[in-house]
Amino acid sequence: MPQAFARSQGARIKGWDDAVVNSVRTVVFSDIVGSTALYEVLGNAAASGAVTALTREMGLAIKHHGGRVVKKLGDGVLGVFENAGDAVAAMVALMRVQRLAKRDLPETHRLAMRIGVASGELVEMDGDCYGDAVNVAARLCERAGADEIWATEEAVRATHAQRGVGLVRLGHIDIRGKSEAVVAYQIVWREEQDQESLTVQASLPSRLGVLDTGFGSIGLAWNGTSLDFASMDGPVHVGRASDCHVCVHDPRVSRLHARLDWHQGLVVLTDLSSFGTWVRFADSDAPVALRRDSCLLHGNGEIALGVSFADPSAPKVDFAISSAGLRTG
Repeated sequence: MPQAFARSQGARIKGWDDAVVNSVRTVVFSDIVGSTALYEVLGNAAASGAVTALTREMGLAIKHHGGRVVKKLGDGVLGVFENAGDAVAAMVALMRVQRLAKRDLPETHRLAMRIGVASGELVEMDGDCYGDAVNVAARLCERAGADEIWATEEAVRATHAQRGVGLVRLGHIDIRGKSEAVVAYQIVWREEQDQESLTVQASLPSRLGVLDTGFGSIGLAWNGTSLDFASMDGPVHVGRASDCHVCVHDPRVSRLHARLDWHQGLVVLTDLSSFGTWVRFADSDAPVALRRDSCLLHGNGEIALGVSFADPSAPKVDFAISSAGLRTG
């Protein structure tokens, strides 16, 4: 649904002379993840009720924090705020409330959300809004994983520090329709998350990056190439695209397949791909399967991209973790 909405932003608009150009606004695009599976489990009537209830909560969160609901699109909501701080506060509150609401539900009955946040100049006409920020928010929502909030650097810089909220720099993200990549951040909203390793205020340092206090490094080896990456090098991107830090030329690998982040010296692998990532540790025969999910890397092992280890031809990356630097190969 974010893809279809983003495409609509390129359509020709009639009556453009009646449009009102606003100053900078912050756009939020929230979308439900897993609704298709819910229809299979609960049936059309019950699943429709659950989806409708969640989109209603999305709209209420926007209104309660001073924003305006522009439109509801299937299982998603587009909202606009005058400032980024209110937008982020609304989306964090929404995530936290929904996490509590679904805590006692069976796994098969739970719905997750993903959210994109972007700031920029908007054009309003007939109650709708148009502009680059709308497209970017929709695209970030599309790229985010379940229960993740992704935001642009512009939105992050305009956000005041909030208690229990942190930021992790995701690096440059390619957005369809834009000639230049967008610097994006993940907004960490879970209150039990250790915030000491995260940026928690708008006055970001001049060299943007994941802030942590650890010194862990990871050695990666693939297709005859070996490289080490330290915490200050993060995030590290793995994929088929030529600008990825770890470029694996295989059609089964997504252009941006996975991301490595550091939290207090610990290395976290997050799957961003279309077909999944598998991790097999040296001390275990049972691989960990990731689909838009994360896991903590430790010791050494290997990572399969796009195809499980059951396929001998699966593209693989060997890894080894060290607290004081490591060379592989």
